[in-house]
Amino acid sequence: MEKKMLPIALSNRHIHLCKEDIEILFGKGYQLKKLKDLSQLGQYAAEERVDLVGPKGQLKGVRVLGPERSATQIEISLADGFVLGITPPVRNSGDIKDSPGVKIIGPKGETEIKEGVIAAARHIHMNTEDAEKFGLVDKQMVKVETFGKRALIFDNVLVRVHPTFTLEMHVDIEEGNGAGVKNGEEVRLVTQ
Repeated sequence: MEKKMLPIALSNRHIHLCKEDIEILFGKGYQLKKLKDLSQLGQYAAEERVDLVGPKGQLKGVRVLGPERSATQIEISLADGFVLGITPPVRNSGDIKDSPGVKIIGPKGETEIKEGVIAAARHIHMNTEDAEKFGLVDKQMVKVETFGKRALIFDNVLVRVHPTFTLEMHVDIEEGNGAGVKNGEEVRLVTQ
């Protein structure tokens, strides 16, 4: 069995907004303001935050990530779903069909999306050179091993290959905390 190392990152709840929703929430012609770059090329945490309201409760101050997207998508944890009173399906980013919706409140307005809330499936970003080195292909499913007192093996980890991706595994905050890992720690890809 061959094992290869890669960094892991924990993803907290966040929202990707389409142009129309940015203008509803923040005002006509509004442009998101970059707070800091993220590990994936062109992606950034914006200064802006919004509140989410579901049938049972709300989440305040949810970070907006840029750049704008073609469709609004919200990524939350399963526990966040309990707070809101919805059940987000575990999905790959962009797969929002038939997922629950919520009300989004910004400083200049609010909107209600009919679908778009998911719990992001664990995945690995890698560029084509990394994929070749690891012997993997886009959309392949793999296992990843963590270390420490709460060590475990993540199963069903999706490999996403793109020339611009930076090597990094993404899990949501619940999964990362459950495994006792921190941002930037090394984990092992396990291939048969």
